Amino acid sequence: SIFLFSKENKRLSRFLYNSYVSEYEFFLLFLRKQSSCLRLTSSGTFLERTHFSSKMEHFGVMYSGFFRKTIWFFMDPLMHYVRYQGKVILASKGTLLFQKWKSYLVNFSQYFFSFWIQPQRIRVNQLTNSCFDFLGYHSSVPINTFLVRNQMLENFFLIVTRIKKFDTTVPATPLIGSLSKAQFCTGLGHPISKPIWTDLSDWDILDRFGRICRNLFHYHSGSSKKRTLYRLKYILRLS
Repeated sequence: SIFLFSKENKRLSRFLYNSYVSEYEFFLLFLRKQSSCLRLTSSGTFLERTHFSSKMEHFGVMYSGFFRKTIWFFMDPLMHYVRYQGKVILASKGTLLFQKWKSYLVNFSQYFFSFWIQPQRIRVNQLTNSCFDFLGYHSSVPINTFLVRNQMLENFFLIVTRIKKFDTTVPATPLIGSLSKAQFCTGLGHPISKPIWTDLSDWDILDRFGRICRNLFHYHSGSSKKRTLYRLKYILRLS
């Protein structure tokens, strides 16, 4: 069924969309737990860390029989699921049987949940020094130079080591543009008084201010440079 929603029914369309997505993700999580005995590793537990990594070892199930054989289907696959602004990324690495299972999952979601998917190719290019936007972050790969001093007996020498470091920063311009559309500040980032807040009580103003700041700091807590977040907090405080 195809439903056409007018501007007055945006809340209803969002509610139906979120209900379909939540049901689909619950089904996906259920299958993921059934197909693996390993504990799931969520990136939400690493929000307060700038650099985080997790390693999950593969395993195989062996059984004794006429021929010793490994059931490779039960090897824990590497699967990632990301959803951001209506776009879904489902990446997996496993056996051919697991790839067929992933295709079945996509077809099942289309016909059962009416969650139509338009597959697109993701080009994997080598990261350069140029910046790119991904999942609300402004990311780049700068080359940092470290000076290492080694000493052998009485003589010492210097070694210059150059490494690449994945750096994520808060996109200041898009966030200030969003605050400008909401009449919190001007296009240049200067705070202005928001007229709608004059009708609210002091408690409601403080509650909204705290909720907006918590959401911003929680989502962008993985950034290595948080100076922009404090600037946004300053704009909200004076608006």
